[in-house]
Amino acid sequence: MPQAYRNLRDAPHPLLDCAAQASCSSFNRWTFPLNSARQGTQTLGKTHASMPLKAAIVPVTPFQQNCTLLWDEETKQGAVVDPGGDLDRIDAAIKKIGLTIEKILLTHGHIDHAGGAAEFKATHGGLPIEGPHPADKVLLDGLAAQGLAYGLSGARNVTPDRWLNEGDTVTVAGATFSVLHCPGHSPGSVVLFNAAQRFALVGDVLFRGSIGRTDFAYGDHDALIEAIKTKLFPLGDDVAFICGHGPMSTIGDERKTNPFVA
Repeated sequence: MPQAYRNLRDAPHPLLDCAAQASCSSFNRWTFPLNSARQGTQTLGKTHASMPLKAAIVPVTPFQQNCTLLWDEETKQGAVVDPGGDLDRIDAAIKKIGLTIEKILLTHGHIDHAGGAAEFKATHGGLPIEGPHPADKVLLDGLAAQGLAYGLSGARNVTPDRWLNEGDTVTVAGATFSVLHCPGHSPGSVVLFNAAQRFALVGDVLFRGSIGRTDFAYGDHDALIEAIKTKLFPLGDDVAFICGHGPMSTIGDERKTNPFVA
């Protein structure tokens, strides 16, 4: 969750697919070719030979967490990132786009990001779950309790099939993402970076104009700022990212204007 929470519906983004949102009652989505994220375009029906992945954001849970679908437009194979809940909405998006989901990726162990992962795995043929870093095991082991604390029903504890560490890689439809361990918001938060497309999934590490909360017992503000400045900023100003809540941004915009790290 960001320091200053934003509701997605109150923060439109130039890549918002308004037609798709208006035409589908079961979920709201932003969908775009990832190469358009830095350009502010809406070439939603196009793909690029060197940039095959597309993404759709499905806001889930009362926290409006940006559950993200990533896929190859040609094969329609892909992954779901942070299925925190509202699995019916996620399934509706998958069906509407016509995807075959190969795996589940988790950026960290908070209820709004991981609360639905175990059920999603169980209802989709035992899909493998990758991430987060093992330092978030205590959070994943306590998801059911987190759900009770926040009044969210259906959350289940989960153990990933693969923990992710700094320097690991994950693949989505043939595209490779590097793993960056970025603790602070949670001990095991990870960022997934695709160098070829200059794109990252940052979870709740960094937001447009804000950063992840660190006022938890396990939070570490200094570690979060250190991770952002030493791991995310060096990726390059042109790198676009999807964060866990609110609109997309770029590393350059946040480096220059984000009051928490600028």
